[in-house]
Amino acid sequence: MSYLTYLLVGHVAMVLHYLFFAYVVFGGFLSWRWPRMFWPHLLVAAYALGIVIIGWPCFLTDIENWSRLNTGREIMENGFIDHHITGVFYPPEHLMTSRYVIAGIVASAYAGLAWKLYRRRSAAVGAVSG
Repeated sequence: MSYLTYLLVGHVAMVLHYLFFAYVVFGGFLSWRWPRMFWPHLLVAAYALGIVIIGWPCFLTDIENWSRLNTGREIMENGFIDHHITGVFYPPEHLMTSRYVIAGIVASAYAGLAWKLYRRRSAAVGAVSG
């Protein structure tokens, strides 16, 4: 493979990483419009939580590091978030705060979905009994 091919693969992996991260943080809100999107988001969010808490491997990090290794660039020792996000979107000393904020955003999306489904069910029951 050529240098440019390795570089392209790494950049595509990086873009997919950003999209994955955005989906983890904000994807739960898609279920407000399409309630069936709750389950795919829950699985993705659980996988992301496993990466952060348990240290599960991330195949996108592996692909990006493979590209970096084959293009002579520094590999991401501690993963995508530490390399691309921490210190860019928030100071390193606020890593835990950022995790709480992300958890709050995801929980808010799920709470909003629960509220919406509750109201829909209440309206349906009221229409039947009314």
